[in-house]
Amino acid sequence: MLQPAARRRARALRPGRTRGPGGEPDVREAIRAGKPLPDFSASDAYQASVVIRGEIESPAFVRYLERLGQEQLASFTAHDLLVLDSLRRDEPVADSLRPRLPRLVDMGAVERIGSGRGVRYLLSRSLYAEIGERGTHTRRRGLDRETNKELILRHLRDAGEKGAPMSELVQVLPQLSRRSVGTLLEELRGEGRARLDGARRTARWFPDTAFSKKTPE
Repeated sequence: MLQPAARRRARALRPGRTRGPGGEPDVREAIRAGKPLPDFSASDAYQASVVIRGEIESPAFVRYLERLGQEQLASFTAHDLLVLDSLRRDEPVADSLRPRLPRLVDMGAVERIGSGRGVRYLLSRSLYAEIGERGTHTRRRGLDRETNKELILRHLRDAGEKGAPMSELVQVLPQLSRRSVGTLLEELRGEGRARLDGARRTARWFPDTAFSKKTPE
């Protein structure tokens, strides 16, 4: 069974096998030129097959890479560029490439959202601005935040009249810190979607039933 495209590309360039059928420079130059990556999907255990396409797929991505400057761009390996290309395509980053992410975050090319097992990565806001997609960056960050808030509300509804203490809500979103969960709860309270009763050890969070009644089903 063939593996997903992103994983095949990563495997073709994994440590100890740093050149695909066309060599690492081919993959590196394809990304830097904004062209589709070489396609190894027809390869199997007995033969290697590669299809190289010449059209420029993302001129804006090329402009962004150029703005990084030749010195910084020269420090990017083919693996780094594969990570950026996967994120640009909104594809999962292959496990073999994930060790490259902290360095790219430090360089400002990638942003990290959350922590622990639930951490997510996306291209930096400056990249989306360069390719004219600021709204896409905002949407991808916003969807993640709204999803977390909906998970909190679902738990509050399930808890019913007993309410939910902070210790439970932290369990709902283990990838976030206690402070981050608290921030989401305060946002929900400010929106009139949740309320807090009690204080300290007796504090319980509840869904705001008044808001629920105003919301059309």
